[in-house]
Amino acid sequence: MRIDKHKNDCCGCTLCSEICPKDAIRMKPDVMGFLYPEVDDSRCIDCGLCAKYCAFTPTYKTEKNLPQPIAYGGKHKDPANIAKSQSGAAFVALSDYILSSGGVVYGAGYGEHFRVVHKRATNESGRDEFRGSKYVQSDMTGVYASIREDLDNERIVMFTGTPCQTAAVSSCFARHKLRQNLYLMDIVCHGVPGPYMWEAYLQFLEKKQGEKLTKVNFRDKGYKGWHSHVESFTFAHSHTYTYTYLFYSHINLRYSCANCPYTNLRRTSDVTVADFWGIEKSQAAHLGEDNKGCSLFLLNTPKGVEWFGKIKENLLCQEVRLDECMQPQLMHPAELHKKRDQFEADYAKYGFAYVRRKYGNVGINRIENAIKKILRPVIKKYKR
Repeated sequence: MRIDKHKNDCCGCTLCSEICPKDAIRMKPDVMGFLYPEVDDSRCIDCGLCAKYCAFTPTYKTEKNLPQPIAYGGKHKDPANIAKSQSGAAFVALSDYILSSGGVVYGAGYGEHFRVVHKRATNESGRDEFRGSKYVQSDMTGVYASIREDLDNERIVMFTGTPCQTAAVSSCFARHKLRQNLYLMDIVCHGVPGPYMWEAYLQFLEKKQGEKLTKVNFRDKGYKGWHSHVESFTFAHSHTYTYTYLFYSHINLRYSCANCPYTNLRRTSDVTVADFWGIEKSQAAHLGEDNKGCSLFLLNTPKGVEWFGKIKENLLCQEVRLDECMQPQLMHPAELHKKRDQFEADYAKYGFAYVRRKYGNVGINRIENAIKKILRPVIKKYKR
């Protein structure tokens, strides 16, 4: 049996490449930087493992799940953790338990020049790099082998990622003798933009600013609080803000995001976390009144319930009904922009500057100018 995936059916988790016993599959980037498998026919032995382990299918396994998730709104009791996190510091609370137990944490961090990659952390300092949203698909290369080594060494392992990534990790280690040591946390995902677009965007900002970037924040709560959707970029001697237009328009998302089988309550993890959007209409409304951030927890498995029980004393939390927290991506996949195909063709032919002018002139430029006008005093302060 040979792997045969259309772009709509491949999430880029890299598991097929990692699981191949003959090293016959290489992950190759397309023009947007999305990885897809390419098979070397001279090496392939038609063993079928790539198809067998692929979890990007409506029939993905959730036999260990509860009949339905148990939902909580919650946030960390430590205000400092909330300030440094995107919402209510759910990830910090969950990963603190793993680290205090001598375990390791895998999450999306940064490689060279803010390239988003999955990394391994054994302490709080390394783990803190995984905080916050990263609106780019992360590279999972080498992660499965590293997790296997940790499990073989009887380490407790926490993996956090998008639902397709946690599904792949779960599938890879479903039969591992120490599967009970693997804790999975996924996010409510809105889709992943292309890595090459992110790289081009940063190069554009550095050229415009005339300085090298030193820090990025995909959603900065510092200006207008938790509900704001403003990016911030820190340079060597200055600071600026902009808006994630190309992400929210869904014009550069991966094709498979519109075909995602995980946008429901059949989660691929022990615990699902998200911003608790719509909290004001729930029983946990009081937890969101300060606009500093509150997380949604979905406890999907008995292990997830136990895990949450270990951290509950560090949270301000309230159980809520599922119908109070049904965000769009818990009900249906992202809908791609109607010009998605043309956007990619234009990007391939003309580059980032062209597509920014053509597709962002109404969104990016107008919103950037409005934000800069409002934030001019703040920006001047950073430049002093």
